[in-house]
Amino acid sequence: PVLRQGALPPRRLGTMSADLTLSLCPTYAPALGFAGAMIALVMACVGSAYGTGKAAMGISSIGVEQPEIVMKNIIPVVMAGVLGIYGLIIAV
Repeated sequence: PVLRQGALPPRRLGTMSADLTLSLCPTYAPALGFAGAMIALVMACVGSAYGTGKAAMGISSIGVEQPEIVMKNIIPVVMAGVLGIYGLIIAV
């Protein structure tokens, strides 16, 4: 192909020069991304463990007084476990 004076040569899609790529993304960017995913997963699992412990404590105390309603009160334990799974999904 004939190029006019001052015109840029044709480029393939998806290719960038090395200078432009390095200026857009610093070298520590992947570390920050992984740190964010780690924080999301850890905080979700800590919250899930805390919720499971509190709910289990409540079920244990209500089970002493009214054992017939223990199975109705199992839902908060299940929901706290779902919170940990949700945190895993968010982290990925």
